[in-house]
Amino acid sequence: MLMTMKKIAARAGTAGAMALFASMTAHAALPIQHWTQPSGAQVYFVASPTVPIVDVQIDFDAGSRRDPAGQAGLASVTARMAGKGVKAHGTEPALDENGLDDAWADLGAQFGGSAGQDRTSFGLRSLADPALLDRAARLAARQIGEPAFPDAVWQRERQRLTAALREAETRPGTPAARAYAQAVFGSHPYGQQTTEATLSAISVADLQRLQAQLWRPCAAKVSIVGALDRARADALAITLLSRLPAGACAALPPVAEVAPLAAPQDIRIPFASAQAHVYLGQPGVRRADPDYFPLIVGNYILGGGGFVSRLTEQVREKRGLTYGVSSGFDPGLHAGAFTIALQTRPDQAAQAVAVSKEVLERFVADGPTAAELKAAQDNLIGGFPLRLDSNAKLLGNVANIAWNGLPLDYLDTWTDQVRKVTAADIRAAFQRHLLPDRMVTVVVGGAP
Repeated sequence: MLMTMKKIAARAGTAGAMALFASMTAHAALPIQHWTQPSGAQVYFVASPTVPIVDVQIDFDAGSRRDPAGQAGLASVTARMAGKGVKAHGTEPALDENGLDDAWADLGAQFGGSAGQDRTSFGLRSLADPALLDRAARLAARQIGEPAFPDAVWQRERQRLTAALREAETRPGTPAARAYAQAVFGSHPYGQQTTEATLSAISVADLQRLQAQLWRPCAAKVSIVGALDRARADALAITLLSRLPAGACAALPPVAEVAPLAAPQDIRIPFASAQAHVYLGQPGVRRADPDYFPLIVGNYILGGGGFVSRLTEQVREKRGLTYGVSSGFDPGLHAGAFTIALQTRPDQAAQAVAVSKEVLERFVADGPTAAELKAAQDNLIGGFPLRLDSNAKLLGNVANIAWNGLPLDYLDTWTDQVRKVTAADIRAAFQRHLLPDRMVTVVVGGAP
């Protein structure tokens, strides 16, 4: 029975990707339905009846930006520990982590949680068969609403995470990323780093408190893609959130914006490694910024387009300083980082940084050429269907619309937004947001 359901899910997923790709090519409109439930939960739904699969993402404002000072990692470990067992409820027995894993295996379904900077997300994938989907939704509801948070398991997990942190410190990328985040974000929560000390400061009571305060139906955004109608999608969302406490949400304290950099910083950390890790950047933009499209099109030309980008041409192709270099914006509810990243030989790091800065300064000053702009637009628009060629990818896009409050026709108008960007738009946007003379530079590698 289990193997049969897994085979059905795998085959349905492949067929669904092909069918969805074809439907997106044939039809411009992607109807996203949206409504608010009596609990306050917001539901975003796309009917995809071609294959019998349902994908769901539930998002809460419970990301690492909500971690208390000194307890970095709390949001992440709380989401992780929710999968380590559930409490007994009425006639339903308690399940430890092995029992919970077996229950999901019996259903042939997948469910799990994780936390990023802004949100804690739970994802469910199940066959659309009403009986199976209902059982999967009820089990997911227990995992979200009634996690056991066993102390013995948390002590074990904390030891495992601590060991992983110590092992990561043996690689140059870890101190490089940590130093870069701290320099770019300063005291903002985006810059908090999980350490042995912050893990030691987290107790089971802290997990319970975060779950009770931040995982609430009134604050949930539920994105659903699959073989359902609206009535069943609504019932599914209700079931998934049914074990969480009802009632109005208390307003969460605001999180301050990321402060702009007042001066450049140059951080060099010796490390015995064959390659130096290099980061160059600054606070970027929020996802809600109106310059979003000029920035993503411009960044494709600068360093986001792989082998066709300016940074690759100048740093790799012309000078052979690296195998790969890239740039990118990471917008969130607050200004995520704009980052240029590369690896190079330690003795070439200074030259690689200088060339990267020169390319960036010239791009900010002059913007792209007409030929570069057209090539970028053609590539971005031509690759757009690949962003939607499976239920999972479509779900990610719908959840992005839900979380960031984007228009429901965002995916329908995406290519038009890219096409209408001009070279002047890109130059103006980059000049508004990037200050090459105030960048953070981090180089980890080489002798003291």
